[in-house]
Amino acid sequence: MSHVVEIIVPPGKKKERIDVYITAHVENATRNKVQQAIRGGTVLVNGEPVRPSYTVMPDDVIRITLPRPPPAEAVPENIPLEILFEDEDLIIVNKPAGMVTHPAYGNYTGTLVNALLYHCGTLAAGGDPVRPGIVHRLDKDTSGVMVVAKNDTAHAKLARQFALRTIRREYQAVVWGKFASSSGLIEAGLGRSKSDRKKMAVVEGGKSAATEYTVLEQFPHLALLRLKLRTGRTHQIRVHLAHINHPVFGDPTYNGRHIPGGITGKAHIQRLLAIMPRQALHARTLGFVHPSSRRELDFESPLPADMQELLESLGSPGVENSPL
Repeated sequence: MSHVVEIIVPPGKKKERIDVYITAHVENATRNKVQQAIRGGTVLVNGEPVRPSYTVMPDDVIRITLPRPPPAEAVPENIPLEILFEDEDLIIVNKPAGMVTHPAYGNYTGTLVNALLYHCGTLAAGGDPVRPGIVHRLDKDTSGVMVVAKNDTAHAKLARQFALRTIRREYQAVVWGKFASSSGLIEAGLGRSKSDRKKMAVVEGGKSAATEYTVLEQFPHLALLRLKLRTGRTHQIRVHLAHINHPVFGDPTYNGRHIPGGITGKAHIQRLLAIMPRQALHARTLGFVHPSSRRELDFESPLPADMQELLESLGSPGVENSPL
């Protein structure tokens, strides 16, 4: 259960940013977490939300809703799963949009790991009790195929394939804009955004990252892309596409819900955005060498219903069998 901390700013208090003030007055608080809480609306001043830059005033009443501490380890939960394949070493699932991969700050239950623990009983330890079995992840609102390890040997061998970049991964995305070329390569280093630590950005000296893209279908204002990862950085596809001014359609974090100027038929675009309340990004295929049998395995997850509806609304033919 969460609990509320109330602070009343004393008379005569000198001007100070609220994030600095709370960090100094709440035990174990860090400025980054305080800023996240303020942006998340769990900090109210005199009953109203404020910005991290708000200056506290004498007699201000600050109410902070603190989340319950994270569990020491993930717990099993009876949550339905779409299983594509399973044996004694691993399990392949089709993760739906809206499901977090593993427990983390603000999402301690209802995750893919919680569901897998209930279904499998045990997963590979992997060195982290709240991330058992996880060798890669998909963002909460990215759908698609994932592999999870059931034992430590499988985990180590799969993790090595990811590290060596021999894993075969393809995504499909609907993005903004028209492309001058039918294919391309985006190479730009990624790191934490200096303006918002919850976001990633193309930064000087960032970790190397490369994304290949192919235009499968071009529409008046949008395009359907096939994407291949040469690296696997956090938010890589979303940041790279935003960097070249083709953000993923519907992406609230990286400008995918902003309608560019000069576009006609904005009412139609708004209807499309209503169909797609998340980023239109789907992990379509995943291929690797089985850690025990050494067989080459490939799995495919068809486009989810919301992306199919989006493409149908754009007039795309043969949506269910859109090319790989």
